[in-house]
Amino acid sequence: MNVRFEHPGAPGTFLSVMSGRVEMGAAIRVASVLLVAAMTAAAAQVSVPLPFTPVPFTLQPMIVLLGGAALGARLGMAAQIVYLLAGIAGLPVFAASAVLPQGALRLLGPTGGYLMSYPFAAFLTGLLAQRGFDRRYLTSALAMGAGLLLIFAGGVMWLAVFAAPAVGFDAALRTGFYPFIPADIFKVLVAAAVMPAVWRLTRG
Repeated sequence: MNVRFEHPGAPGTFLSVMSGRVEMGAAIRVASVLLVAAMTAAAAQVSVPLPFTPVPFTLQPMIVLLGGAALGARLGMAAQIVYLLAGIAGLPVFAASAVLPQGALRLLGPTGGYLMSYPFAAFLTGLLAQRGFDRRYLTSALAMGAGLLLIFAGGVMWLAVFAAPAVGFDAALRTGFYPFIPADIFKVLVAAAVMPAVWRLTRG
């Protein structure tokens, strides 16, 4: 049976390679997208509000990056778009907050930039995974780190310029970037180990 990759000439993502080993039609791809969207919503519920910033600590970035790596650029991005659409529709998929609303208004608030960056971070990580970055630990960490930097760039830019109220770049870095560096580096280092381990287990 021929293996079908999402990008010509690339090693392929985990889902694309598994699709070549067993019959996986459109229904499996849709189910995979919905599963990653649901996992992103579940990770949002594991959140820790911090007293010095409106941005909570959550496990979502790990799921966004792992989902992109496993599904590839287009499907990983699609999973995060589905997640955001569910939130815009009013489903309680965003992190619980006493001050930030559920629904579309969440995207206009201080965390909107992080959330709206998820599809692009998943796409970038998935694109690198399609080129084999997720098969070795160091390159997997690079792919995850690139995606995480994109999330932070979008989040800080939104906090500084577009959020209601905008706080400026210095305050955005102090409240939306610096406090999260140690924990998010740790999350990337942990997440980066997952896909190489999966490849070894499946001999991909």
